[in-house]
Parts: sequence; structure tokens; C-alpha cells
Amino acid sequence: MQQYTLPLFIVGLIFITKGADWFTESAVSISQKSGIPKMIIGATIVSFATTAPEFAVSAYAAYLGHTGLTVGNAVGSVICNAGLILGGVIVLRSIPVEDSSFLKRGAFMIVSALLLIVVSIDGMLTPVDGILLLVVFVVFLYYNYRLQSLLFGTNEEVNEELGEISNSISKDVVFFVLGAALVVGGSRILIDSGTDIAMWLGVPEMIIGLTLVAFGTSLPELITAISATRKGHNDLAVGNILGANTMDIALILGASSLISELPIQNQSLYYDFPAMLLIMGMIVFFGLTGRKLARWEGAVILATYIAYVGGLFFFYMQ
Repeated sequence: MQQYTLPLFIVGLIFITKGADWFTESAVSISQKSGIPKMIIGATIVSFATTAPEFAVSAYAAYLGHTGLTVGNAVGSVICNAGLILGGVIVLRSIPVEDSSFLKRGAFMIVSALLLIVVSIDGMLTPVDGILLLVVFVVFLYYNYRLQSLLFGTNEEVNEELGEISNSISKDVVFFVLGAALVVGGSRILIDSGTDIAMWLGVPEMIIGLTLVAFGTSLPELITAISATRKGHNDLAVGNILGANTMDIALILGASSLISELPIQNQSLYYDFPAMLLIMGMIVFFGLTGRKLARWEGAVILATYIAYVGGLFFFYMQ
């Protein structure tokens, strides 16, 4: 391990923290000024930017032939997003579920996970399987586009109004881009240094992907969720997680499988994927039954994630 590894790790964390703060503030400002619901902002624009580290790492790993890292990072990020990040945020503060799009976005997330399991049963994620996953991603984007179109309409009066609004949010866009750049750049620094530490400790590639790298690439979602919740923008935090999870599976694994076929280990089929689906199901079920995500429900989700990680090291390190 190089002597500058730990300082770089800290620098990456600082970049992510500051970037996420700018990122959240500008996203909320754009939402308020344009009239776009924060749930939509969270599930599209914010999700795209916070998913960028996972996409970059998984795609590059697939190109280099580190397919275990590719799958581990994507699936591990989904589990981390849903179990650790959203579960932890809910423990800190219960989140009302008032937006009707929660169910539909939750459905997209679960459908993408189910499709991943189905196409992975043969032990290989092929380019054809990747195209099927990308279809889900395209439909997800179309759904958000249609929802936004219904909210704004297409007449000239509305378009002129949006044109005037766009002039007033230019500063927000600048900070949004700068914040996203810091988040992505900081994540990359953090991943490289963190992976160096893990390799020095002799941790296997799959474990690195499912835990350290997954946590590192999920830091944008973590910091964004904490920042958004702390400032009372709970719907932005939930929308970001739901959207990011759909993209982690449908976009990242779909695109990565076009770069290189991805072998799926039995451990993923019989342990990682079921755990992912279980935590997703908990979020949607809890949100719909009580019309809110209560703190005790967040504790259950978080405990499930902790149990998963414990089992991961117990079984995989044998």
C-alpha cells in the first residue's frame, strides 16, 4: 500500500461531501423554480449523476476483464443503496410516502431485479440479456419523460414559460454540474485508494466489489440522501435511491454485458440476488402499507443489510 493512499481516501471523501451539498441544493432549486416535482428530479437527473461512479467502474472493469468486480459493484451498490443508505436515512427520520409515483418507480426497480435474476439463471449475462435490461432502462426513461410531459403539457405558452425559467436557473445548473463533477471525481479517488487498501489486506475481488467498491460508488447516493433528508427534502432522497437502483441494474449491467459477457456465480444467484430482492420488497411493502417509511421499518431494512454483509463474509470467505 502506497503512503499516499490514506490521504487520497480522505480527499475523495471531502470532494464527495462538498459536491453532494452543491448537488442537492441546485437540484432542489431547479425543481422549485421549474415546477418539476422533486420525486421526478430525484429519479432522473440526480439518479443519473449519482450513478455515474458505478457506471464508470463497472464498465471499465468489464473492459479489463474483471467481471466479478463489474457484477459485484453493480449488485452491491443496489443492496447498499436500499439497505444501508435508505434504511439508515429512514432510521434517522421517517419518510412520508405521498407521491403516487413511488409505487411505479418501486415497480421498475423490482422488475429490473427480477429480469436480472431470470436472465442470469444460466450462469452468464450475455449481450442479448444486456439488451433486455437496457429495454427496461429505456422504458423507465420514457415513463419519466411522459410524466413530465403530462405535468407541463406541450403548448407554446408552457414552452415559453419554461424558456423564461431556464434563464433564471443557469446558476443552479452550474453548481449542479460542479457538484456532480466533485461527487464523481471524489468517488473515483476514494475507490482507487480504498481498493488499494483492500487488496493490501488480501480481500477477494468479489468481496471488494460487493462491499468496499459498492460502498465507495454508493457514497454519492449516501451523501445526497443524508443532505436531502437533513434539509427536509425526503422525496428527493427516496426518488434518487429508487431511480439509482433501476439504473444500476438495467443500465449498468445491461451496458457492461455488451462490453463483455459477465459470468454469474452461484453465490450471486442464491445469496446476493435474493438479498437484493428482499430488501427492495421491504421498501415497497413498507411504503405502501403505512403510507410512510417509519423509523422502525428503516431499522428492519438496515438490520437486513447488516445480516447480509455478515453472511457475505461468513460464506464467501470459507
